[in-house]
Amino acid sequence: MKKILVVCGNGLGTSLMMEMAVKEVAKKLGLEAEIDHEDLSSAASSKADIWVAATDVATQLEEAGKENIIKLVNIFDKASIEAQLKTFM
Repeated sequence: MKKILVVCGNGLGTSLMMEMAVKEVAKKLGLEAEIDHEDLSSAASSKADIWVAATDVATQLEEAGKENIIKLVNIFDKASIEAQLKTFM
């Protein structure tokens, strides 16, 4: 089972909406994963197999040394989530 963390600046609305989309896509793909969301500050000390974030936050995650990042230009683009998530399966 993979751990997926969805990250936004404050860990509230945006990451929660992205988490719901990621859960829907993971279910569609049959991917067993623990999916949660949090803020960027907390993410610095968290561990995950896959990170999901909008491009601006994804850049900050990369700078913090995180790998396996799904970068979203449009946070509601489930096709992009699916395409990028498949690369980590």
